[in-house]
Amino acid sequence: MLKLETQLSDSRLSSSRGFLSDVDEMFCRAAKLVPMQEGLAEKIRICNETYITRFGVRLRGRMYTFEGWRAVHTNHPAPAKGGIRYAPNVDQDEVEALAALMSYKCALMELPFGGSKGALKIDVGKWTDTELEKITRRFTQELSRQNFLSPAINVPAPDVGTSERTMVWMANEYLRMHPEDINAAGCVTGKPVAAGGIEGRVEATGRGVQYAIREFFATERDRSKTRLPKTLKGCRVIVQGLGNVGYHAAKFLAEDGCKIIAVIERDGVVRKPDGLDIEKLKAHVSVTGGVKGFEGGKIHYDADGAGALESACDILIPAAMESVIHAGNAKRIKTQLIVEAANGPVTYEADRILSEMGVTIIPDLVANAGGVTVSYFEWVKNITHMPFGLMERRQREHEQARLIEGLEKSLNMTFSAEHKLAFVTGGTELNLVRSGLEEKMRAAYARMSNLMAENSAVKDLRTAAYVLALTRIKGLYEAVGI
Repeated sequence: MLKLETQLSDSRLSSSRGFLSDVDEMFCRAAKLVPMQEGLAEKIRICNETYITRFGVRLRGRMYTFEGWRAVHTNHPAPAKGGIRYAPNVDQDEVEALAALMSYKCALMELPFGGSKGALKIDVGKWTDTELEKITRRFTQELSRQNFLSPAINVPAPDVGTSERTMVWMANEYLRMHPEDINAAGCVTGKPVAAGGIEGRVEATGRGVQYAIREFFATERDRSKTRLPKTLKGCRVIVQGLGNVGYHAAKFLAEDGCKIIAVIERDGVVRKPDGLDIEKLKAHVSVTGGVKGFEGGKIHYDADGAGALESACDILIPAAMESVIHAGNAKRIKTQLIVEAANGPVTYEADRILSEMGVTIIPDLVANAGGVTVSYFEWVKNITHMPFGLMERRQREHEQARLIEGLEKSLNMTFSAEHKLAFVTGGTELNLVRSGLEEKMRAAYARMSNLMAENSAVKDLRTAAYVLALTRIKGLYEAVGI
């Protein structure tokens, strides 16, 4: 058994270092429970490589220099997978922390990807769409030249500050540079359907949050540790961030009967005790850029958005940025269940405090994994050059139609046209994507829950997620002789 405390004593970072340190601490806690050959834990922990680029773009009559990163935490297996964010305050530590989380996330979800992450230090609000396209294409050139962009080596996706449109620019620039690559469309994921994307990718992370919460409620031994009811109906939910992830998570949970009692945004907090109309709120935010001025009932505004995280609720969903729940506010959190829809929203120290308080946390490694899971489906679609369901949809319809005919004859009855249509219609791409995502989310949650039940040393879902991820990565390294 590896003496992990000795092996990693010199490499563990102090808590003052922030996000990367939190990820390392969570890794170290779980790695103590995974037997490994000496030195392997340290190899898995550290980022394999980080490319730093500083490139110039001529805009507005002068030259501007931009700084960007692409980190590869591990490329076992390949390709490495992970989003690219555009933000004014991003740095190398943040990129490497996110790359590590991607490694562990892909391993937990049993996806054939290593972990990677990229970023460009830029305030997107200060540039026009035409300028952003030019900047993105230059960034793409730098990444491609250094083999940090390729369907076989490194595959980005949208993240904070980027979108489907950003991915189209990158894919198009990659194809221009590599016209011989028949799989060029797979160099990025998160593209619009018309440009080689896949149905269900936009909603994927929020849909994954819904599936993870459903599975928690369906697992009685886990739910019973809280004071939550047996069903989601009527559960009070607070969502931080009404971006793509927060919006879809709130929308789907409302459809499951939850009450979204508060949404926290950059310009304040909008509340409604009997549940917000998420569609109307999203439309308002899309037009105005914030929640102020929304007239969706008896709404109250908070000047301190962080304070709303401490409001009483059944389910708290931080869906914005990392480290929003920390040692300074963890003891004031009043919820039974935290679902990490964002990457790293709970710090290592806050995680310890909340565990002692009896708060259950569904960690980001699974709660946030819907996006990369459906990105995997999109990547497979791109490199196989065939949409899902093409070869079997009509065959299934014919088989189901014959089954219905046989049932009607043997039972001497006729089913309604509506029931016949629902039964015989083959799954659309969206149906198949949602089915595949639900399967991956349920299977991953079940592995975590079962490990907790079987191993008394694994006391929470986060530790279970990390142990499972590290066990898989360890196996991959050992299999290739590392």
